[in-house]
Amino acid sequence: MEPTTLSIRAPRIEGDEIILTPEARLFLAELGHAFSPKVSELLERRRRIQERLDSGVLFDFLPETKAIRDGEWTVADVPHSLRDRRVEITGPVDRKMIINALNSGANVFMADFEDSSAPTWANLITGQVALYEAVRGSLRHEDASSGKHYSLNEQVASLMVRPRGLHLPERHIELNGRPLPAALVDFGLFFFHNARVQVERGVGPWFYLPKLESHLEARLWNDVFLFAQQALGMPPGTVKATVLIETLPAAFEMDEILYELRQHSAGLNCGRWDYIFSFIKKLRRDPACVLPDRDQITMKQHFLRSYTQLLVKTCHRRKAHAMGGMAAFIPIKSDPEQNRLALDKVRADKQREVEDGHDGTWVAHPGLIQVAREIFDAHMPGPNQIERQRDDVSVSAPDLLRVPEGSRTEVGLRHNIRVGVQYIEAWLRGLGCVPLYNLMEDAATAEISRSQVWQWLRHRAVLDDGQVLTPERFRQVLDEEMHALRVMLGAAYVDGHRFSEARELFERLSTSEAFEEFLTLPAYDLLLNLTE
Repeated sequence: MEPTTLSIRAPRIEGDEIILTPEARLFLAELGHAFSPKVSELLERRRRIQERLDSGVLFDFLPETKAIRDGEWTVADVPHSLRDRRVEITGPVDRKMIINALNSGANVFMADFEDSSAPTWANLITGQVALYEAVRGSLRHEDASSGKHYSLNEQVASLMVRPRGLHLPERHIELNGRPLPAALVDFGLFFFHNARVQVERGVGPWFYLPKLESHLEARLWNDVFLFAQQALGMPPGTVKATVLIETLPAAFEMDEILYELRQHSAGLNCGRWDYIFSFIKKLRRDPACVLPDRDQITMKQHFLRSYTQLLVKTCHRRKAHAMGGMAAFIPIKSDPEQNRLALDKVRADKQREVEDGHDGTWVAHPGLIQVAREIFDAHMPGPNQIERQRDDVSVSAPDLLRVPEGSRTEVGLRHNIRVGVQYIEAWLRGLGCVPLYNLMEDAATAEISRSQVWQWLRHRAVLDDGQVLTPERFRQVLDEEMHALRVMLGAAYVDGHRFSEARELFERLSTSEAFEEFLTLPAYDLLLNLTE
């Protein structure tokens, strides 16, 4: 069948005529025709691997790819404009955020269609329109509430785009009656409209690839890049992509992932929040792998130190960037002393990263850019430190699988409930990036919250008071926290928003017998029902 029967099942959105042109729709159809079946194959492969893990099989480095790990090879050079990435900022794809991030003084802004964005049709289209204008330097925004005008500076951060993960369908766009993978939609629309302009300006097209679980998924993306470049008449290697190592299986295949993308690689990044979630998810049936409170799972824990140092060693051996993790802290203007203590933690975290050999780091708020830059400037005089080999690092499978130490507390349970419910509620209103308790929360941290509660319930975890966490106790605490939110936020606010649906979803995901692979899958169905 010819790949031309593409259907848009969504209402008109202002600006969609710029993005959903006949030519762009044909390009999406061709991408879907070529790669949708392979996406389905890879998702089925994930399910089979999880079945083996559930049966007690342990992770290990792949024997069939040992020659790649032992071989002497490097990735292709990146363009000069992508060599210095010492501070990167990330956020959703709304107009104000894009302008502020590009103007922020960071080296790179990662425009995030994934964990920072709720996938409403309006968010998708307006985000693509805003990026279309940003690439051309014409992006403007008028804040209706304040009357403030926003526009791009002469000098702006380099732009990278993170499409959604392979697991999520885009239910508004169907090819031959089946939803296209959202990853292909996000990549395809941005690449089709903007790649040529970016090449002319020497600043792209560059991407971040989320939630990969194997080198075979990296191979798929490499094939997508080759296909897209050929379709637009660009030479292979024009695209550069950084892969987030934010799943436990990917940590065992870092060499292989770089190898598959070596022509298009811009290195690897430590996506530590999703990595913690993946650790819980992949080892969920093992009672010996029950994690402590989220705030105790710091970068000092052995399994996280092992994974980040292995990433630096692997990347630098292959002449690739090794990017550090996210500082999710939001400056606390109302409490200078708490703000100082929090900034000290950020400084210590960035000091660890630069001393370990990372070539740059992430922040979630513009107020942290200068802090991160000062530390990297002091310890990394060149544009990166790729030349610094970490031959002293030796990481084994048991190192990556060591369960973090700590306690499970009712305080931690309550925090998981508060964060999880409030994030889901905002997500169901179309917001994917939510400030809560002085941290910028996104889908990854909400995933930790609900999966940790599920794990504690599944394995009858004993909390710090000596009592087992039962479903009955969980529901009692959930009731209490919902009442506390009602008091704190006001009854009218709670009743007028999506707290009832968020509470129901959080409870269902936490107590179900089967573990839901991604919070965003059932939440997406609910989101569509609520917003359309």
